[in-house]
Amino acid sequence: MKKLILILFILNASFLVSSCKGQPEGKEVVLETTMGEIRIKLYDDTPRFRDNFIKNVKEGMYDGVFFHRIIRGFMIQTGDPDTRPGRTQDSTKVWPTLPQEIVYPRHFHKRGVIAAAKDEEDVNPKNEAHAYQFYIVTGKTCGDELLKGYEQAIWSLKVDRLYNKKLRQNAQKLDALRAARDRDGVSDLLSSLRNDAEEETARFAFTPEQKRAYKTKGGAPWLDTEYTVFGEVIEGMKTVLDIEKVKTDANDAPLWEVRIIKAYVVD
Repeated sequence: MKKLILILFILNASFLVSSCKGQPEGKEVVLETTMGEIRIKLYDDTPRFRDNFIKNVKEGMYDGVFFHRIIRGFMIQTGDPDTRPGRTQDSTKVWPTLPQEIVYPRHFHKRGVIAAAKDEEDVNPKNEAHAYQFYIVTGKTCGDELLKGYEQAIWSLKVDRLYNKKLRQNAQKLDALRAARDRDGVSDLLSSLRNDAEEETARFAFTPEQKRAYKTKGGAPWLDTEYTVFGEVIEGMKTVLDIEKVKTDANDAPLWEVRIIKAYVVD
């Protein structure tokens, strides 16, 4: 009996060691592209996007789609069903979206991560992500000064959003002051709302782990806290970088077709 317990203990310990090598947990998906294979692992702590991605893959949603947007030093984007052969692009079509599932700072925009694309705020007030389109980050390395600039920019964006929210909440007061032609009153209220927004917004700072990754491997730190990162490339990053080198036009569209031949879930 003691020998059996010892064997079970050793087997359990071996399992724990093998599962703690830094690989993210979750299902694996292979993208067979015209330039090589890309193997990605989906994160378990973004289950909504993990399950949606697996569903899309199993339904053949990505078979034949093109990498329709490529920006060197930033990312490659794909997943638009209308880029498959025989399909017609329709700019008026409304694609399904998903509520964001941002797990930050655990998942950030280091080189090789998979994240969900989204439309700009003016047409996407709920800040939801595409259910189909995704991008793979390539990015560039960043020094301390550049990272400080990104920290300031991210903080300023959050301040602006809170300030705009306060403007909406105080719309009646502002309208009354304007109707009374009280310019000083309007100016004072706007300044007060801006100051409140700045005081209520915590200063943003990258973690030491993020700084190391951005300095040594690169990424897209300016996107942090804004997009759902739900997986990462574990094999085939060379293929990603080869795709990134494809020449593009002024709209970041590749000048020759690079597509996903087939995507499948690894059993």
